[in-house]
Amino acid sequence: MTGGKLDLTDPRDAERFILENTRPIAPPLVPEITLRLAEESLPIWQKTEDELGELNVPPPYWAFAWAGGQAVSRYLLDNQDICRGLPAFDLGSGSGISAIAAAKAGASHVVAADIDPLALAACAVNAAANAVTLYTTDRDMLSAAPPRESIVIVGDLFYERELAERVLRFIDDAKNEGCSVYIGDPRRSYFPEGKFTPLAEYQVPVTRELEDFEIKRTTVWRA
Repeated sequence: MTGGKLDLTDPRDAERFILENTRPIAPPLVPEITLRLAEESLPIWQKTEDELGELNVPPPYWAFAWAGGQAVSRYLLDNQDICRGLPAFDLGSGSGISAIAAAKAGASHVVAADIDPLALAACAVNAAANAVTLYTTDRDMLSAAPPRESIVIVGDLFYERELAERVLRFIDDAKNEGCSVYIGDPRRSYFPEGKFTPLAEYQVPVTRELEDFEIKRTTVWRA
């Protein structure tokens, strides 16, 4: 830490920020996983902006268990034949909840991808807390070739138009590479209706601060 600001090139700083601003919480739909999450949204949003704004760090999406991530994680844990013995790739991993679920479901090798260095630090902290191994990458995978013959997990990534368009292209490319793609999404603003096959629906407890609801109806889909 330099001059009171976090140095994100130092993993100890990122981990310290996470531990100081979150507490261990079991997401309600996936109680067998424990994550370092924020209890309130405004304080950590403000602190991230104050301490990291000049570094152009994204908002702290990693500090919350979003409905789509919880739903797809529940589905993978309840249907472990999907992941067992196969590599898995979690796009926009955030807290790492879906990557951890894939590892617990028996995936042979799990990669958590996120462009936010704090999210990757959170993935590492949360993986250790759940006694699983994750590999992380900060590469913008939406501008790269997708993995081949893997389980690809997409949780809650259809909330912005440009992002949604890039995610859709990635999903199509992943399918062309022999991947099976599982999506958890509560029909965010830019979710492509009619494109995917619904597999299961969940009533996910969420925080009203973030969602304006206490329960978010969320579907798991296959591309």
